[in-house]
Formats: sequence, C-alpha cells, structure tokens
Amino acid sequence: MCGIAGTYAPSNPRDRAPDVASRAVIARMAGAIAHRGPDADGFLLDGPVAMANRRLAIVDLSAAGRQPQFTADGRIGIVYNGELYNFHALRSELIGRGHRFASGTDTEVIVHAYEEFGDDCVRHFNGMFAFAIWDRRGAGRLILARDRWGIKPLYYARVGDTFVFGSEVKSFLEVPGFRVRLDLEAATEYLTFQNMLGDRTLFAGVRTLPAGSMMIIEGDQTPRVTRWWQPHFEATEDRGEAWYLAGVRERFEEAVRRQLMGDVPVGSYLSGGMDSGSITAVAARQISHLHTFTGGFPVAGLTGGEALTDERTAAELMARTMGTEHYTVVVQPHDLPRLLPELVWHLEDLRVASSYHNYAVARLASRFVKVVLAGAGGDEIFAGYPWRYAHAAGTTSLDDFATRYADYWSILVPDAKKSQLFVGDLSRAARGFHAGERVREVVSDLGDLARSDPLHLALTFEARTYLQGLFVVEDRVSMAHSLESRVPFLDDDLVDFASAMPSKYKLRDGTGKRILRDAMRGLIPDEILVARKQGFAPPEDTWFREDLAPYFRELIDGPQARSRGLFNPVSVQTILNDHESGARNHKKLLWSLACLEQWQRTFIDGRSEEHTSELQSRVDISYAVFCLKK
Repeated sequence: MCGIAGTYAPSNPRDRAPDVASRAVIARMAGAIAHRGPDADGFLLDGPVAMANRRLAIVDLSAAGRQPQFTADGRIGIVYNGELYNFHALRSELIGRGHRFASGTDTEVIVHAYEEFGDDCVRHFNGMFAFAIWDRRGAGRLILARDRWGIKPLYYARVGDTFVFGSEVKSFLEVPGFRVRLDLEAATEYLTFQNMLGDRTLFAGVRTLPAGSMMIIEGDQTPRVTRWWQPHFEATEDRGEAWYLAGVRERFEEAVRRQLMGDVPVGSYLSGGMDSGSITAVAARQISHLHTFTGGFPVAGLTGGEALTDERTAAELMARTMGTEHYTVVVQPHDLPRLLPELVWHLEDLRVASSYHNYAVARLASRFVKVVLAGAGGDEIFAGYPWRYAHAAGTTSLDDFATRYADYWSILVPDAKKSQLFVGDLSRAARGFHAGERVREVVSDLGDLARSDPLHLALTFEARTYLQGLFVVEDRVSMAHSLESRVPFLDDDLVDFASAMPSKYKLRDGTGKRILRDAMRGLIPDEILVARKQGFAPPEDTWFREDLAPYFRELIDGPQARSRGLFNPVSVQTILNDHESGARNHKKLLWSLACLEQWQRTFIDGRSEEHTSELQSRVDISYAVFCLKK
C-alpha cells in the first residue's frame, strides 16, 4: 500500500536528462503524500515522464520491495498503490511463462503481467490497485489503471502542457501553475447527493479516473479512457437456496483468509454489526490475539434511535466470543471542531456522510497494526438497505427509476429548493443541473433490468455511486494514518458469485441480506444476526442542535463564509434555526455545508501551504532517481 504521483510532458524528448526543476517538483509531489507511505520513496524520471512512489511496506519489507519496479530488461517501470491478493498464484504462472523476479512483491508481478498480457493484465488481478506504468518500448506509452471498484484512488489534471496524476490532489498543489478553483457544477452535485455520481471533483479541472478504467497516453495524443469492468447485478440462473448459501459461506471465508496476506500485523474493525463481526470471526481463527477496534459515543440521556448509536456493548460481546485483543475510542462532540480541518485536508474529495469518528478509529488502529480489515461493501452486495430499494419497486423504465431515485438520493438540496439557498455563480451553475438526468446517466446501459429486476437495478446504481463515495472516505481516513484498509466483501470471487444470484435470496419480506445472515450463522452470536441494523454514526441530531450549535453558526454563517457569496444568508439561518429548534433534522446538510466551507478555507484561502510544509518537515525526502534503460 502506497501513494503515487507523476507528470507527463510530451514536449520533453526521451533523450533529455531530467533537470533539477523536474526532480524538485516530483519530490515535492511525493512529499505531499508522505503519510500514504512513510517507509521509503522512489522516483522514475525518463524524458517526458516523472513518477514517484511513497511506500508503506506491507509485502516483502526488504529494500528489494521498493518502487519503482521494472521488467528484467528495464524498459517497463511501474509505481503502484494497492494489494493483489492472488499475486502468489499469478507469480507462479508468470514464472512458468519464463519471467524472472527479483523481489517477493505484488508490484513486480503487475509489471511482469503487463509485459505478458498487455492492457488485459488488469483482468488477471484480484485486489485493489491504482498504478502507473511507463512503457518505453516503441513510441512510449503511459498507462494508468484502477481496480474494479475504485477502492484505491487516482486523480488527474492538465497544468499547461503537462498532464499530472496522483493518489491525492494535494500532490498537484506542488506543480507550478496549478491553481485551485471551486468547480461550481461539482459543488452543485455534491450539495444534491452528498456525493459525486461521475468523475468530477470540487477542484476545477481535476477528475478522478473512473473505477474499473484504464487511461493510455501515447506521445502527444489525447489520453484515451476505456472501462474494463463495470458493476452489474443480474441473475443468470437459479440453482436453489442451499447452493447459494454454501457458496456465499465458502467464498466469504476464502476472501477473508486471502486478505490476511502480508508481512506486517493485521487487525480488524469490529462494530456491533454482522459484517465486521463475520470478518473478525474468520480472521480470529487464523490470527491468535487478533487486534480489533471500535468507536463509541456518549449516549446517556439520549432517546430513540440516537440512544442506540453506541455499539460498544455489542462489539465487546463479539470480542469476548472471538477472543480478540480489543480496543475502543470514545468520540465526543467537542472532538469535531478539532478534527474537521485535519480531516478535510486529507479527504479533499468530499463524499457521503460524516467521517470524523471513522478518522478517530483509524488513528487508534494505526497505533497497533499496519493493515486493518473493514466491512464496507456487505450491504451494497447483499442488499442491506430495504428502505432504499422500496423506491425502485415496481419501476418499469429507466426514466421512471431515474425520477424515483433522484427524488430519494437528493438528500441535501433538491433541485426545486436550490434557488432558495444558492446565490451568485453557484445559482447560475445549478440552473443547468437536473438530478434525474445525472441518475439516468449512471444506469443508461441497464434498460432491461428496469423491467425485469428493479432490486438489481438499484444495487447496480448504488455500487456505481454510493459505494464509490464510501471508498473515497475509507481510503483517506486510513491512509491519513499510514494504515492500509482492506475490504473482503469486495473480493472478486465473492462479488461475481453474489452479482449473479437471484435477488430473492438477498431481499425477502422486507429483510435485507437474507442469504448472508443465514450463511454467517454459527460464525457470530445469533443476537447480532437478528439485531436491528445500525450504521456507525454519532448522535449528530442532538450534538448539532446542542453542543455544536455555536460552532456550526460560526463556520457556515460567519463573515468568512458569507463573503464567498454562494449561499443566501437568510436561508442558511433558517436551516440553523430549524435544526436547533428541532423543527427539522438538517444534520446531513449542516455537515456538508461545514465541510465545503472548511474545504475552501483549506485549499483556496492558502492554508493548504501550512499543511504541506508541516508534512514535509516530518519527512526526509531522498532524491534518488531510477531511470529506465536506453
């Protein structure tokens, strides 16, 4: 697990030695993401290409595992972020085909797989990855690729005549000529869905390479983006419930065991729910004294659903049952003002719900382990949100589905209310935005599913959108603490099996994840299997109304926020007043407005420079340069 960054300037001939300026830029780009890889750095500079890696050593901790890695003839090099869980088998296959290896890393397996299979190499990988390959053969070509689900991030932009890419946008801040501006269309989308449904980011001109995609640049040609995989749920046959039950259990256990690979300590998140509990149960059978981690909240005096947000008791029950070494952090309301600037600096690409509590648990885990298993994906693969899918039930066309799901997923500011809250340039940008059109674009290739299987249509939409947002957060809150997070529920074999399973085994009589619940029976306590679903979220309705009300008022309605001219002050005050009085629950909107204001303070008002300097002061950047053979 690492961080990568790079530039491509086609005007630089391959026979020109890298100058001091280009070396300094790529070193600063790497330094800006040193938290992703504090163990080592490495650089590849060759004519038009400069690539950097910051290494978090997980597999083959020796110097032989440093990046970049090369093919035997030295003409193809790679920088890479991720883990291939099937790399041992793939390495053996490549050795049988005549390849020779100098390290025990999955990084070297990727570059040799590219040499053997070309661009189709990605179809041989079971894991999470984002990589850049420079192939010096022929005219030379730069290849960027991401894993199926986009678990590992990769951003790109053009700065003048130079193409830049990296694991995090903050690397681009080190490129001369890169200027931060708010993308108003992206801000509109974020303030509609609390997410991005496409490849936009809040940084104008910066895009994310879509999940399951590859970008190829040759010479001065326009970059070509092709999608090599796309989430798609559709039943192929019905082999009976018993067959699927056994298949889920077998593939799930194998997925967890596969993701325990590595040469460093591995732990697991452990909430009070079924997904993390099932992962922990399997992992604890393989690792004695497995470290587990959870977060809790003070809930004394709270009522209703908020009284149930603290899952420490359920997590401790499972820790005792499984014999894990268990640690807990309790997140208080006063932690938010302290954590938000740091969190937004690391998030950059704002997505989905609040995550300062996830950030705190990741920090706790990083004190004990380098790798942690997470339960993300279980709900999205096995239909864990019945109340959402109810909005798709009975749909007969993509237009019908898009209208219904746009209404449901416009969780912040629906199109009809944008004119009340947005003003100035943001208001003008929003006039051309239609939530229904954005939803339809995501599923435009699924017309048959709209008529035959609305549940699978809904699952496909959420896998292509909501799950992508979850992984942005999962990556950032973990890598901020030099912690690798793995998600066994997104193992290729398990996903392929679940995607082709008839939807009736996932959702039945209003209960989601039916097949998964039955498959996990015996692994975790029965009371956890039948418990009411409770996501990992603080009691923010109350916190934002009481303890944190003054903080939100200053942040989103203070002079600094008002000076930006994006929102109607009267509407902002109404939102604040309604939440504080209990008339409306605006916790999601308040969180998103606060994050957007903090994003602007961090990246537009110049404070990002302070963060970059602080990071670089803690990192000893080497200037060793690896060049490809001429």
